[in-house]
Amino acid sequence: EAKLQGHTGSVSSVAFSPDGKHIASGSWDNTVRIWNVASGAQEAKLQGHTHSVTSVAFSPDGKHIASGSGDNTVRIWNVASGAQDAKLQGHTHSV
Repeated sequence: EAKLQGHTGSVSSVAFSPDGKHIASGSWDNTVRIWNVASGAQEAKLQGHTHSVTSVAFSPDGKHIASGSGDNTVRIWNVASGAQDAKLQGHTHSV
């Protein structure tokens, strides 16, 4: 049993990586965090959303995370580097 601590707001979405080694969590603190399942350690804090993160999902190969937010955007993150690879705009409401 592990308790993953770090978000400063409620967690709204979680997803396991395809290999089961990582968890992505999205929160009302506007961040996505990547966690190591075995150790419980936070490996990355992904910042860029300007409103609560409402959804997270790993790509099938586990190399990217898509996150949706109340800022009406979807962002694509590189898991290895933590960099934002894309910001998808056009939604008129929370994603």
